Amino acid sequence: MSIRDWPVAERPREKLLAQGAATLTDAELLAIFLRTGVAGKSAVDLARHLLRDFGGLRQLLEADLISFSQHLGLGPAKYTQLQAVLEMGRRHLAERIKRDSALESPQAVRDYLKACLRHEPHEVFGCLFLDSKHRVIEFEPLFRGSIDGASVYPRQVVKRALAQNAAAVILVHNHPSGVAEPSQADRVLTARLKESLALVEVRVLDHFIIGDGDPLSMAEFGWL
Repeated sequence: MSIRDWPVAERPREKLLAQGAATLTDAELLAIFLRTGVAGKSAVDLARHLLRDFGGLRQLLEADLISFSQHLGLGPAKYTQLQAVLEMGRRHLAERIKRDSALESPQAVRDYLKACLRHEPHEVFGCLFLDSKHRVIEFEPLFRGSIDGASVYPRQVVKRALAQNAAAVILVHNHPSGVAEPSQADRVLTARLKESLALVEVRVLDHFIIGDGDPLSMAEFGWL
């Protein structure tokens, strides 16, 4: 049965307009993006099929072009559209955190950093540089490593903080495993960076670890 034959309240687009995007399932959201189905499958049927094939929405969103294009109903055109949507989302989050103090919008900061790093297949360490009023200056990924870890050099972090004229920083790195649990090495590194940045009067406000769920704040656990 075509989606056009469904009751109006059950059609994904109409449901979104009436109830909001948050009320839709992953399959319904994906169906709106796909727009059309294929022979014998509505857009929602195709979306459910794709989610099963990929193992979930996150895996689909993080797929590279080759693996993405190997699936029914997908190809380079859809891949470029999806990448554009994801980048617009990241830029929207970046604009949100640049309007106010990072300390006044903690969830927006978490959402932005997660959008920047969760999809990375290897460990990435970066800094969110802040001015004296804790407004965002810039986010910079600084070090990339293997899936087991990244080599982070305090001297380079200090150099970038001075170049950005930062008064404070929020440190961040991802755990590709999805488990946002700090290792002993993470805690030692945080202490080293805090000590090094203090020498140039730059405060470390937090160190976020990005995994599958909400980013873990080392400051909230008293590890700063």
